[in-house]
Amino acid sequence: MPNAQGLPSRSTMPIAGAELNRILIVAAAALALLVHSTQVPRAQEFPSQPIRIVIPAGAGGTLDVIARLVGQKLTERLGQPVVIENKPGATTILGTESVAKAPPDGYTLLCAAPASVVPNPAIYMKLRYSIADFAPLSNVASYPFILAVAKSVPAQNLRELIDYIKKNPDKANAGGSTAGHQLMTALFREKTGAPVQYIPYKGMNEVSAALAGDQLMMSFLTAANAGQIKSGLVRALAVTASARDPRFPDVPTAAEAGVAGFTAESWAGLLAPARTPPAIVNKLSSEIAAIVKLPDVRERLLAANLDPVGNTAEQFARTIAADFKTWAAVAKSANIQISQ
Repeated sequence: MPNAQGLPSRSTMPIAGAELNRILIVAAAALALLVHSTQVPRAQEFPSQPIRIVIPAGAGGTLDVIARLVGQKLTERLGQPVVIENKPGATTILGTESVAKAPPDGYTLLCAAPASVVPNPAIYMKLRYSIADFAPLSNVASYPFILAVAKSVPAQNLRELIDYIKKNPDKANAGGSTAGHQLMTALFREKTGAPVQYIPYKGMNEVSAALAGDQLMMSFLTAANAGQIKSGLVRALAVTASARDPRFPDVPTAAEAGVAGFTAESWAGLLAPARTPPAIVNKLSSEIAAIVKLPDVRERLLAANLDPVGNTAEQFARTIAADFKTWAAVAKSANIQISQ
């Protein structure tokens, strides 16, 4: 309709091309924001349904202890059930990949040690996930590797073990169940010049049994296997931490035993799929860190030979990035690449 001046009113005027483009862009942006807001849960509304924590290993190990402990406390604090799912297979790849490909909404989490998140991407050429597919939440606990040998091995310390291996290369083998153990063995070869052959097992329970039964020379045990050392079934020669472990005060560090640079510590923490909204990542990270600081949680972690950590998402991300750099270099130096 014309206005008082005889000109067409704004509502009936043709829209110029530039103006039409601007309107369409604004409308598209508004629509995208609307769709995004209906698909991604807001932090204040999260969680509104059960949360699932996937463990890429069997029941009874270190990760199982941590996932169930943290899951119980998350249930109490968030008001939603936390379901624990053990999903072992393919040296932790099966369960880890399932979380990497899960919807990034905070409802599927991974409880992992370095093996699945760091060494696997460093050596498997056709792996369908990388460290970039995860949003670190919090490192729950750390623990050192303990170099242990069968009782039949005559070496009483690390230097004697290295000499014994060099004189008996046909007997030298190290067992493990993950890519992490394989890279630890490679790092040992690199730092000592001792020609140790790596033997893969399906799980650390089998490794422990073979070591205690004198069917294996050595292995790098962790907190879950500490009982074997204390019971005298195997003999500990060194810890790979930068300082002695107070639970094994008589066991020297590798550096103290004469092997410089042979330092590696493991961790166990929780991660979400990448692209999980930052607000949800921050909420889960702060909740997990607060849980680790609870006196009863710390007590249970220490009883399981684990050192409580409970850090921020950013701190955990830096740990993972540094680990990947280290183990990728070891894999390259040892020419460890798995094509399948």
